Amino acid sequence: MLSVWINGWRLFAVIAGVITAFMLLRLGSTDFSSPQDLSAMIQYSVRWAVPFVFLVIATSALFKLFPSRLTRWLLWNRRYLGLCFAVAMAWQGAFIFIVSFSHSAHYYGEIYLLRDELEGSSGYLFLAAMTLTSFGFFRRRISAEQWRFLHLSGVIFLWAYPFSVYWWNVFYYQTQHWFDWLFYMLGYTAFALRILAWGKERGGVPSAGIRLWIRGGLVLLSLVLAVSGHVWQPALSTALLAPLWSAELELWLPFWPFEPFLPLLVMAVGVWTTTSETAYNSSLERATA
Repeated sequence: MLSVWINGWRLFAVIAGVITAFMLLRLGSTDFSSPQDLSAMIQYSVRWAVPFVFLVIATSALFKLFPSRLTRWLLWNRRYLGLCFAVAMAWQGAFIFIVSFSHSAHYYGEIYLLRDELEGSSGYLFLAAMTLTSFGFFRRRISAEQWRFLHLSGVIFLWAYPFSVYWWNVFYYQTQHWFDWLFYMLGYTAFALRILAWGKERGGVPSAGIRLWIRGGLVLLSLVLAVSGHVWQPALSTALLAPLWSAELELWLPFWPFEPFLPLLVMAVGVWTTTSETAYNSSLERATA
């Protein structure tokens, strides 16, 4: 059934080839003596990478929520889609190295920020570990639980970094670029699907009553918050960063104080509060069966 789709390493080769071709094409008009041109290549390579990490984080949720031939194909090829993300990020890493080495004054004066560096370095460490353990030789060196923890925490971190960047671009810097809105909404949708799939596993959607209204209301509130960050972000950031310890954490703790993730947290609370009783009863029934 899956034979009609391109799969596995062939899929990886096609996508990686397309990414590399576009990178080389863009390089033809890049001035390596210009740090601005190299910075633009960093951003360009990220725009190739981001859709793949968003797709990877949504794949299992898509299959749970909408089982079909297509979502089964996506699930089957999730590993190779993740490796395509690694290819695009390798291009970004190369451009970061070039601009930091050849134009260090520009890099440390205009680009470098400690928290961004910590977030980016952590992301590359996760990516390297996940890429290596995608191959049998390295995967056999760790347990199944360790592998799952690494890949789950890694893909969430790698999703959170670009998602938060595009959130800030849209609502704080208000860049007005169409791709900022596109990637932000794709990132929101990808994780929202995971939350809804998690809710389905915990007990599904309440058929009626107050719990249904609570879930519907909080999901709607999440959607409203997701498109109105420019309204509530200034007041929330001021409140969260008012304590001195919180302001200091912002300088080095990745994503602190987590404003971009508030809409998704609201959705998760809605799903959790309306499925926890069902999940508990199901667990109790299994335990006493």
